[in-house]
Amino acid sequence: MDFKFTNELVHETSPYLLQHAHNPVDWRSWNSKSLKAATDQQKLMVISIGYASCHWCHVMEHESFEDSTVASVMNKNFISIKVDREERPDVDQIYMNALQLMTGRGGWPLNIIALPDGRPVWGGTYLPKTNWISALEQLQKLFETEPEKLVEYATRLEEGMKNTDLIRLNSDEIDFSEYDLDSILKTWSKSFDNQNGGPNRAPKFMMPNNYHYLLRYAYQYNNTELMDHVNLTLKKIAYGGVYDHIGGGFARYSTDMKWHVPHFEKMLYDNAQLVSLYSDAFLISKDPLYKEVVYETLAYVKREMTSTNGAFYSSLDADSLNPEGELEEGTYYIYNKEELKSLLKADFELFADYYNINAYGAWENQHYVLIRKKDDTQILEEYQLSIDQLNSKKQNWKATLSKHRDQRPKPGLDDKTLTSWNALMLKGYIDAYRVFRDPSFLDVAKKNATFIYDKQMQKDGALYHNFKKGRSTINGYLEDYSAVIDAFIALYENTFENKWLEAANKLTQYTYTNFYDSSTQMFYFTSIKDAKLVTRNTEYRDNVIPASNSIMAKNLNKLSHYFDNKQYAKTSRQMLNNILPEMTQYPQSFSNWLDLMLNFKTPFYEVVVVGKDAKTKLQELNAYYIPNKLLA
Repeated sequence: MDFKFTNELVHETSPYLLQHAHNPVDWRSWNSKSLKAATDQQKLMVISIGYASCHWCHVMEHESFEDSTVASVMNKNFISIKVDREERPDVDQIYMNALQLMTGRGGWPLNIIALPDGRPVWGGTYLPKTNWISALEQLQKLFETEPEKLVEYATRLEEGMKNTDLIRLNSDEIDFSEYDLDSILKTWSKSFDNQNGGPNRAPKFMMPNNYHYLLRYAYQYNNTELMDHVNLTLKKIAYGGVYDHIGGGFARYSTDMKWHVPHFEKMLYDNAQLVSLYSDAFLISKDPLYKEVVYETLAYVKREMTSTNGAFYSSLDADSLNPEGELEEGTYYIYNKEELKSLLKADFELFADYYNINAYGAWENQHYVLIRKKDDTQILEEYQLSIDQLNSKKQNWKATLSKHRDQRPKPGLDDKTLTSWNALMLKGYIDAYRVFRDPSFLDVAKKNATFIYDKQMQKDGALYHNFKKGRSTINGYLEDYSAVIDAFIALYENTFENKWLEAANKLTQYTYTNFYDSSTQMFYFTSIKDAKLVTRNTEYRDNVIPASNSIMAKNLNKLSHYFDNKQYAKTSRQMLNNILPEMTQYPQSFSNWLDLMLNFKTPFYEVVVVGKDAKTKLQELNAYYIPNKLLA
């Protein structure tokens, strides 16, 4: 295929960067050569950060970066650098902190204008073409006429960035067993949506780690009101349009209060954590809905997100081509009434009641996003059906509609492999195996663990972050180490294969050597071997994925028991102690830390299984929800 324009991104493997390889903008990737060009030529930098499945990234590319007028302004005055935030979370984190300091909000695409030395002076997210050109021209004029003003602002902003994730060593002696978690829950519960589940605001992110903690707390403290809220949330998410009722798997978040209309992109990390969450919730409730969600989601991951070598891909795009040949969000997943009637025939009325092809399920342009309101029991009574009859109908509906929509253009696949996200999905498969005892889940888990062990672990004990086209690249971040260690411990506990526990310990020792900050006893996000950025951050607040430090603290807590390692135990306690002052104010941002707190507050069981029937006994133990146990 002949392209009018080609830039340096054509040599990259990231699908997001390759999307921009034929823009008229003279894009470069983030590397020492690009950064040196900015200092050598004394030009401002445009640092534009996004990811392959980001809808507004596509919109801004089409409106601005494919436009020759915009490109001429950028190419004349700026060194323009494109960054895949998933490949380079370190760069994304630095400039996202800067954007939030400058504007009070964040998002993608993240567009930063920086001095030649990389220090930011302006930031924004999506901007229409005219606003983007205006911002570029104003900043260039200021850089030419009053550069000292930009330097002064950059210096002040740099100081703020260094203080953003500043964590201090907390030397207060605290008895965690006496710590008041009830008051934290009281603060948190004020933000509950008791009608639709989740938080009482929109957009709604699933935040699986929040509900994993609340599930455990409700169970261990016999809090039925909280357990009801968790089950309400899980049920409403599984009933909502954020769940793909035809193909399985979850979209990234809901744009509304009732979990109906999602941003349609599907991220590996959400699906990984939600599989773990619904598996554990099933152990307590035995709700068949939760089992159905786990099995359908893993079927989707196997079908759409898994490579032949056992690695998992990163995401599916929100956008796909509509009948007019234009990229449109959600078009792969939605239906109109006429096509449903022609496909489902006599079953349409029942289907329409089950999935609300009515005012409740309406989206826009006479299209519907499938959403449930009634549980199966209500449907069985109203339509005089047996559960087997209903399940048979559901399977037929899903097969029919799946075949139909597979004839549509598919959403784009981001087929790069990220070590941290793979470890989360690996853990999801292990948790599903632990709960449902399906050997196929363990087979997938072991294949993925072997991929990480063989391809992403280096001889010196380091991890790679990225894998694409047979090549492992990018030095690993703390998120890679913490997630892999966690998954390897879980794999050991479900197989008793010592290799995985030893690998977890070896990775932990490497993390101490290369990421540990002895002044705070926390871990930096980047290794000492990585090139220096504007600041070196410590990621400790839990988000849609738990913070790398909170996962690491839980790993150290467990490994201290396995290896009788007092340093691990001491570090884990100190890390938890460090975040206590902030945790009480914003519990939603510290749910994984709160989960670690429960290991200190409630009895923690070391269970050693011996003898020829050890694996049978292990499976019997796993039939019960016991979150405060360690198995050997």
